[in-house]
Amino acid sequence: MRLTKLKLAGFKSFVDPTTVLVPGQLVGVVGPNGCGKSNIIDAVRWVLGESKATALRGESMQDVIFNGSGTRKPVGRASVELVFDNALGRAAGQWSQYAEIAVKRVLDREGNSSYYLNNLQVRRRDVIDVFLGTGLGPRAYAIIEQGMISRIIEAKPEELRLFLEEAAGVTKYKERRRETGNRLSDARENLLRVEDIRNELDGQVMKLAGQAEIARQFHELKAAHDRRQQLLWLKKRNDARADHQRLSQESDKGSVRLEAETAQLRALEASVETARSEHFAASDALHAVQGEMYAANAEVSRLEAEITHLRDSRQKLEARLIQLNADEGHWKTQRTGLETEAQRWQQLLDNAGLRAETCEARHEEAADRLPQAEDAVRGAGEAVSAARRAVHEAEQGVRLGDANRSHALRALEGFAQRRARLDIERMQLAQPDLQRLAASQEAQAVAEELLQTRQELLADLQTRLPVLEQALREARERLQQVHRAHAETRARHDALQQLQRRVEKNGGAEKLADWLAARGLAEVAPLWRAIEVEAGWETAVEAVLRERLAALPATNAVAQQALATPPPTLFALALPSSVVPAAADRPAQPLAAGDSLRARVRCADAALAGVLDEWLAGVSAAEDLTTLLAQPETLAAGRCWVSREGHLLSRHGLVLYVPDVRTHGVIERQRELEGLGLLLEQRAQDE
Repeated sequence: MRLTKLKLAGFKSFVDPTTVLVPGQLVGVVGPNGCGKSNIIDAVRWVLGESKATALRGESMQDVIFNGSGTRKPVGRASVELVFDNALGRAAGQWSQYAEIAVKRVLDREGNSSYYLNNLQVRRRDVIDVFLGTGLGPRAYAIIEQGMISRIIEAKPEELRLFLEEAAGVTKYKERRRETGNRLSDARENLLRVEDIRNELDGQVMKLAGQAEIARQFHELKAAHDRRQQLLWLKKRNDARADHQRLSQESDKGSVRLEAETAQLRALEASVETARSEHFAASDALHAVQGEMYAANAEVSRLEAEITHLRDSRQKLEARLIQLNADEGHWKTQRTGLETEAQRWQQLLDNAGLRAETCEARHEEAADRLPQAEDAVRGAGEAVSAARRAVHEAEQGVRLGDANRSHALRALEGFAQRRARLDIERMQLAQPDLQRLAASQEAQAVAEELLQTRQELLADLQTRLPVLEQALREARERLQQVHRAHAETRARHDALQQLQRRVEKNGGAEKLADWLAARGLAEVAPLWRAIEVEAGWETAVEAVLRERLAALPATNAVAQQALATPPPTLFALALPSSVVPAAADRPAQPLAAGDSLRARVRCADAALAGVLDEWLAGVSAAEDLTTLLAQPETLAAGRCWVSREGHLLSRHGLVLYVPDVRTHGVIERQRELEGLGLLLEQRAQDE
């Protein structure tokens, strides 16, 4: 290998990225004191793994980072890269297949130091292994510094032996021997640990044997317990069935009694209705008798008043007669005239006597009828009282029937609730758990098989240990390869994602970004994110759509604003609102030459599918344009054909495709990006 160039950035006095070319076998660096000649050698020593700050003329490793000056600010990291020409393939190990080897070291102010070989992050040990036996390294003899020759001359035999072994290439074999010894020591420790594990497993086997015996006894007792429990459940079920039958019979008897009580209640209700009718009839008769009594009392009162009036008149007449007799002398002179009047009054008196006799007769007759009326009233009162007592007794019978009926209903409800509860208990009665018994026996058999398997595995460990160690080493190597492949996939994914973002932002044009932000289109996804193209036809779609491939969906109002103030660069808008959406997008399927290009493009958005129908109308996909050029009469007017390479052929012209740097490969990169994303997710799940 030969050193071809040296790249420094932020290392000591080399604050700016500097490249030192080494064009020949002998190269000299000439300059005044303090210009950084020694810093170049320090950089070579540092990138090859030097870890002592004193060897680099500093107090700490952070001193190699540019610490600032009067005109420059300090930097945050230092990096040095050595580029070697390995055209002859003399590099050690896997690096012999590379024509050029780049060794790089990066250090930041937090003390994080990273090593890279051909842009792959490696360990410091890997860098040292590459240069073992070449005289290069942290403190190798190939780097001659001040006092180096005198130290070699004055070196002790042991120190001189190190230089000779390094020059003879023995160092790398001693290093490998040391690593082999360390691995053997680790293997011995692993064997000791395996022996400890075996002893521990022996103790566990004894414990498992005791536990297996206890488990067997437990299963036997459990089986006996289950059998007794099943017998108990069977007895409870039979008792529950007997209780259910008894309660059913009692419920039937209660239903019969309830029907009888209900019939009695209906009879009592009928008798109550009859008594009520009789009560109403007796009340009517009582009212009639009371009316007659009231009429008789009124007649008696009237007759008594007439008798009293006649008695008063008679008294008045007697008094008048007495007065007339006393005045007889006075009236003698008037006797003749008064006799006639006296006769008339006598006749009136006779008539009054007759009327008095008649009244007395009628009074006597009313007096005779009064006891009968009183007897009728008393009889009617007694009938009313009897009717009232009958009604009261009927009401008591009705209340008693209601109470009996309520009691019977409550008893029936209690019977129904008890029957439901017994049904629930009967349903909850578990059947004999034969499955648990079989599962327990199966678990015991599995435990015995597991014990025998572990004993066989323990006996096989000693014989398989070397094979397992070899497999472990191979697995570690494969794991490192997988990690490297994962790192490459991640780097590829990140690079593609960054490129897609840059394309999505239209090359990072700040003016266009401001123009889009002012119209609310900064976060709108372009058209190429919404479509999926059949493999192999991405370039054809890019050739036909051109700048429309990155078109942003917008409304007609935004389009009018764009016409008023056009964007600073070439740009396209898709107007799905002015296009009738497609009924259903057709999936892309392999078609013959000359078929529609639209059939090879899929779009889940119905509105954007309508835009694609319009933009790709009249464009056919052709596998070979040469055949079409040989037959120009077959080319229809108003149509064009596009090849996989993106060349467009029409009836009167041929447009040769040249990739557009803004949108070229965006669809293919998007497909690859999705595939890498799925691969990374799958690996993350596997880990």
